[in-house]
Amino acid sequence: MKKFLLVTLLAVLPILSFAKGPDCHSWPMNMSEVWLQNAGIVAIENINEPKTKITLLASEKKAKGLYTQIYHFIFYDAIGNSYEIITNNDASYGECSETGVDVYLISRSVSNK
Repeated sequence: MKKFLLVTLLAVLPILSFAKGPDCHSWPMNMSEVWLQNAGIVAIENINEPKTKITLLASEKKAKGLYTQIYHFIFYDAIGNSYEIITNNDASYGECSETGVDVYLISRSVSNK
């Protein structure tokens, strides 16, 4: 019985991983960078994009193939300052920009360099 349960669990886990929705981090990430620039916090060209940390916090399937997705981004600028952002938007497998992006600056750290 334990073997059957283990085999069933191992068979089902990969299927469950598809339930998180599309990988649509680029749309909220780009909108966050624009928001930071428009707010006068940091210019887009000063963001060290390869150093950006991206975490999908939540993805909830809604009607008609839409997913509400919540991302956490940590952006770093050229001198080491960091900017933590939480975003909220709807996405689908066909279109990451189903809705606009709500952007929330939750932390800003200044480097002592």
